[in-house]
Amino acid sequence: MNDAKSTPSEGSAAGSFSSRPLTGAMVDEVERLLSGRTRDIRLSGDLRRRFDERSWRQTAKVIRSWMIWVAFVDVLTLALNAILLPHPVVLSMVAPACLLPPAAICAAVVWSKPRAATVQRASLLAGMSVILLSVALVGVFAGGEFYERHLNIMLFVATSAITIFSVPLPWTIAIACYALCLYFILQWYNPLLETGGVVAATLFFSCGIIATVVARRTMNILAQKTFLLDCRDRNRVAELADANARLERLARTDPLTGIANRRWMMETLEGLWRDDRETGVVAAMLMCDIDHFKALNDKLGHGEGDRCLVKVAGIIQSCVRADRDLVSRHGGEEFLIVLPDAEEEEAVAVAKRIRESVEAAALPNPSSGVGPSVTLSVGVALKSALDTDISLANLQHQADMALYRAKEAGRNQVCVFRRPQQAVPSATEQIAARR
Repeated sequence: MNDAKSTPSEGSAAGSFSSRPLTGAMVDEVERLLSGRTRDIRLSGDLRRRFDERSWRQTAKVIRSWMIWVAFVDVLTLALNAILLPHPVVLSMVAPACLLPPAAICAAVVWSKPRAATVQRASLLAGMSVILLSVALVGVFAGGEFYERHLNIMLFVATSAITIFSVPLPWTIAIACYALCLYFILQWYNPLLETGGVVAATLFFSCGIIATVVARRTMNILAQKTFLLDCRDRNRVAELADANARLERLARTDPLTGIANRRWMMETLEGLWRDDRETGVVAAMLMCDIDHFKALNDKLGHGEGDRCLVKVAGIIQSCVRADRDLVSRHGGEEFLIVLPDAEEEEAVAVAKRIRESVEAAALPNPSSGVGPSVTLSVGVALKSALDTDISLANLQHQADMALYRAKEAGRNQVCVFRRPQQAVPSATEQIAARR
């Protein structure tokens, strides 16, 4: 809130704006301010509002605590005076002393939650005006030695407030000017001082006030610099986290097709097998291979081959459950699909849907021995909760064997692995277009 004109508006959550990432313009402004001299730091625009929101809670807490403490000390002092001082003197102090607690409590209430800047500024300046006036008038009404004593107490109250209130500098200067003017006027009418004494006392008071204002300004600038350093650090951490996230995505994604790569798939499956080793894993594994893909590359070129891989990967993804099933490019023209919690009927249905969708896409492969378009062979292996002896490597080997049998049977078909060593092609999946 230092050196800023705006504060969080009423009803807004403090910190909601300051928690957002820095924009490019804000990052540039932070770097510009930090590259210059510390004493030239001036926050403006979004940075100022962000600083206001981040510092408001602490500033408000300090102001509330100070106001409540001053009110408590005022009441305590009046009570002690009632015990220690003559009754007429105490009676003269009561009226001005009673001005302070309500003013302090009202200011504390206003600063109990975010409000409009004008309301907060008015409450603070009005509260400080009444508090300083109350302290001074107690001495004026009591007279004698209390006159000068309470004016000095007013100096202490003003300087303590200026020192600890982390408010905009214009607010600080307004409090200082009011305290200085009030001190000079009351000293001018002090019957115990001559003109020279008034001038000397006012100069002394001015030195204390000015030094405090300068110190407050320095503290404001240092607070803003700390804020800027924190913003820069947060931005760098966010950039590093984003870079790490991109690297992580690259490490687990096939750069051509955009689906998971073999490494990520195997790490995921190993975690699945490890986490469910007690209850057993229920899953189906589908190994898919594009028929005569080398012939396609030789005939149409590697560019067309890459486009074919991308389109086939997209078709496979569209045929599985996006929230559960796992799809990866296993290498070259092979794709590995894992269907968690899938029985044989469901797994075969998915495999058939993938094979039929690829064939229906009619992607050109004029050198294929199966037909004029791209086709897919699919091997299916299954593991139930009772198959506790089947490891991940075993299941993958079985899917490979089923795929091999599908290719031996003429390609463009689905084959399910059957124990002990036989994989039976699905009769309904026989395709007329064969070698």
